[in-house]
Amino acid sequence: MKRALTVDDLVIAGIAVAAGLLAAVLLRMLLRWLGKHADRTRWSGDDMIVDALRTVVPWGAFVGGAASAGAALPLTKTVQNHVNQVLTVLLIFVVTMTAARVIAGLVRTVTQSRSGVAGSATIFVNITRVLVLAIGFLVVLQTLGVSIAPLLTALGVGGLAVALALQDTLANLFAGIHILASKTVQPGDYIRLSSGEEGYVEDINWRQTTVRALSNNLVVIPNGELAKTNMTNFMRPEQQLTILVQVGVAYDSDLEHVERVTTEVVADVMTEITGAVPEHEPAVRFHTFGDSRIGFTVILGVGEFSDQYRIKHEFIKRLHRRYREEGIRIPAPTRTVALQQGSVAIPQQRGPETEPDEVPAARRD
Repeated sequence: MKRALTVDDLVIAGIAVAAGLLAAVLLRMLLRWLGKHADRTRWSGDDMIVDALRTVVPWGAFVGGAASAGAALPLTKTVQNHVNQVLTVLLIFVVTMTAARVIAGLVRTVTQSRSGVAGSATIFVNITRVLVLAIGFLVVLQTLGVSIAPLLTALGVGGLAVALALQDTLANLFAGIHILASKTVQPGDYIRLSSGEEGYVEDINWRQTTVRALSNNLVVIPNGELAKTNMTNFMRPEQQLTILVQVGVAYDSDLEHVERVTTEVVADVMTEITGAVPEHEPAVRFHTFGDSRIGFTVILGVGEFSDQYRIKHEFIKRLHRRYREEGIRIPAPTRTVALQQGSVAIPQQRGPETEPDEVPAARRD
């Protein structure tokens, strides 16, 4: 100390700290009032900015009061430098954490506001947060007098060893970035892999992709595996899709009547069932002379992949009821087989429970 500590010094330091705390409280109340007005706007970015200022500004007022108190006390130059460094590091830490939260929130807001961009893909948010925290850490080291040039050199030399040790993690990271950049898969898409997994993409983070199956279970797929496998995306290029339902009628049916009745049922389903496409044009296509029926395909339009089950369910029920009302018969499959009894072949008709096309001959002794 250059001189002895007096009561006046303590009083001045206390007043400085109290003034900093009072300023912090008042500023926080002011920013809370601004936050209520920011909630009324459509843009969510101002909410995050006010929230960040609500954290940084009060801490800045407190640090300023503490710095003023330290300047009022008769401290040596060395102690004063240490106090200033501690307060500066504290302020940098608060600013860095707040900046990381705000910038990550802005990135999330931008991605959610644009179509075709992964709004819930946390990989971009995580990368942004890590970069801001790394910059803040380097600034803290520089403030403490630690040279960051040797650190950066060491990181560059050791980067190869780290890359070799974390090659799977880095492969998944870059695979996730490639998937999002190519826009082949986005959160919300319904996908099916060649290995059989399918469901809605919930999130794509730095290591893995989370898929929610229709059973509400989560399937976790490494990004590297997702980038290498064959995949069908049922949401791109369009969310709407068509499904095919196979139907058959008896040979004695009036096909013009069958087509007209089926088209009417399709039109009713498309306009009345949730998830159908009302503007879909009903389509019936006859294609096969089967063993016991004339087969045809009914083409239905659905809004998205998961809607097809409800649409098929309602269509089959309504078509079956309408066919019964119109007298249109849907024959059961039959097979004609021959059972040899002694030396006489006895033909028999087999119903739909018949599985084999041929029945071996049986002899009675």
